[in-house]
Amino acid sequence: MTKRFSSTRPVVQRMRGVGALPKIAAVIVGGIVLLIALIGATSGFDKTAGGEIAVVRNGGPFDNNRIRQVLPPGSGLTWIGLYSSMHRYPAQQRLYTITADQQRGARLDADVVRTPSSDGVDMGIEGTLYFSLNLDPETIKAFDEKFGTRGFRDREGGLLYAWEGYDGWSAFLDSVFRPVIDNNLRIQINNFRCSALVSSCALLQNSGQARPAGLPATVTTDGQQNNTNIAKVQQAVNDSLPRELHDTLGGDFFVDIRFNLVRITLPQAVQDAVNKAQAAYAAVSEAQAKVIQAQAEADANKKRQEGYNACPACAQIDMIKSLPAGVTTYAPGAGVAIPAG
Repeated sequence: MTKRFSSTRPVVQRMRGVGALPKIAAVIVGGIVLLIALIGATSGFDKTAGGEIAVVRNGGPFDNNRIRQVLPPGSGLTWIGLYSSMHRYPAQQRLYTITADQQRGARLDADVVRTPSSDGVDMGIEGTLYFSLNLDPETIKAFDEKFGTRGFRDREGGLLYAWEGYDGWSAFLDSVFRPVIDNNLRIQINNFRCSALVSSCALLQNSGQARPAGLPATVTTDGQQNNTNIAKVQQAVNDSLPRELHDTLGGDFFVDIRFNLVRITLPQAVQDAVNKAQAAYAAVSEAQAKVIQAQAEADANKKRQEGYNACPACAQIDMIKSLPAGVTTYAPGAGVAIPAG
């Protein structure tokens, strides 16, 4: 009997150990589930920085992708739902720089814009466009529906969304915003001849101005009128661009639009021609100045000779005055010597 009882005790202990394994596994599984739940609950909170606004879209395997809410700039930590996505857009004033300099145009926020004048001269535009995204919640929702759900090609050929940081926003501007600006500038610049915007264009044959045969001595240009015309172009862009953006994009997605036209330049080949023409006019002016100077000297000599004819002694006196330093005796004829000093 003693052996029987002693032999059954280890069996009972072994059975108790086997029963403990499912409990340990249940605790481990429960901990994993709780950890996943905590991670999911934590990922359901988000916020925006001071310079951005966000459109929140539903997500997750069992949810739709519709717009859930809009987070204003500088929001606090907000519940946006599990697995929701944030489409972040700039809430600050933005700058869009356009330039005629190819090297500068390769920098951030700068693009090269060239458009012809009414007489066909390719004009380079230097300026900056200031604008802001409309932060009205309903407007920003409509903007996200139209432009936040499609990709745009960047300059390297990649596909980006407008809410994917700086590169994504730039890709959107290049694809949607930039063509509207180009078209508007083309219309406004085409209202003026080259010489009306850049005075040196008056030196060029293709400016359309009548020129006599040969090279004229001077060309009349009006720099003040050029500045006035550039101001007219700037004002015309500011008046028409907001309407064109609204009509093209389908809504008032941008506000506080202001374009500053810094200057208008000529293509390098045209500028080289202008420089040569200016050099030629300078040479003509120099030659004419020499002609005028020679004529004046001839007239002076004629008057001087008339005076000597009337006063021969005066001629001798002027000769003595013109003798170089160091000459002590002046002999105008044989047997005649006059001290020079």
